[in-house]
Amino acid sequence: MTQEVDLDAVVRQRVRGLRLARGWSLEALAARCYLSPSTLSRIETGHRRIALDQLVPLARALGTTLDQLVEPVQDEDVVIRPEPEEAEGLTTWLLSRPGAIPGVTVAKMRITPERPVRGTGVHPGYEWFTVLSGTVRLRLGERTVQVRTGQAAGFSTMVPHAVDAPEGTAEILSIFDRDGERAHLHAGGSAG
Repeated sequence: MTQEVDLDAVVRQRVRGLRLARGWSLEALAARCYLSPSTLSRIETGHRRIALDQLVPLARALGTTLDQLVEPVQDEDVVIRPEPEEAEGLTTWLLSRPGAIPGVTVAKMRITPERPVRGTGVHPGYEWFTVLSGTVRLRLGERTVQVRTGQAAGFSTMVPHAVDAPEGTAEILSIFDRDGERAHLHAGGSAG
């Protein structure tokens, strides 16, 4: 089966799936995109190829974009295979693709006691993390908070903050907004 035929099948499934998700009959969608119900039925069942000039009105009627309607389906669109980035006492795996969730970056981090903590820092934004294993020490302004396995922390990054793991190796799953990602992942591995 060629890639063109596969994409045609994917588009047909998406058109039918979106129509059914909205609870629309063939007639209801056909009226919205100015096609006949029989043409739409033949498109959905694969008895008629979808013409380019039919894709735009179909996408518009279904409340999606042409790009989303014809986006290819591959493992790379689903599976993220992160490569570890290492700094002293810190290993980071990016778990989100750049721009996949606008303004948000998801990362897994392994923090060891060897990680040097040079003090607290501030920057615009917000940070949230959950501890997957171990215990981390969150220095947040004048406070020091122990965050243990299964617990989470969320805070404005305008408060001076730093994260370390003096009791042993810990792993966290962290979500940064755009400013947090810039400060933590592009500032020489100074996460938290």
